[in-house]
Order: sequence, then structure tokens, then C-alpha cells
Amino acid sequence: MKDPRNRADVPPGTKVMVVQKQHQPTGQLTEGVVANLLTNSSFHPRGIKVRLTNGIVGRVQKIIEEHKMIIEPIHKKQE
Repeated sequence: MKDPRNRADVPPGTKVMVVQKQHQPTGQLTEGVVANLLTNSSFHPRGIKVRLTNGIVGRVQKIIEEHKMIIEPIHKKQE
């Protein structure tokens, strides 16, 4: 499981939920995709600070792991 406090777990392109500074008292989360990392340290106890592709800045609270479905065609044997 990925940890939103570890910088290595939130590379650009990752879908995440962040809390913006003004929403810290309420805990309101915003969903987006990481554009770039703003925290330089490898770990931050309150979450890695990121800028999302829409320009919003916040600390990652949750990493949304999308499950990839593998679809294989079913071939019927012709007799």
C-alpha cells in the first residue's frame, strides 16, 4: 500500500486526494492528478505537498490506486 507521506509514492501523474491549507480545519479533500512535488524531503508527517494539474496546491492525504483490468479475448475452437 502506498503512503501519502512518502515522496517516492506520489510521483507526477498519480491520482490523489489533497487537503488545501484553507481546508485543513475541516479536512475537505480535493481530487486531482499530481503535476509536480513541492516537498523536497523524502518523508513529511502531514503528507507530501504537491501541485495538481489544475494548479491547486495541497498535502496528499490519500493516493487513489486505480486497478487495471486485463481483458483477454475468448476464442472459441472451431470444429
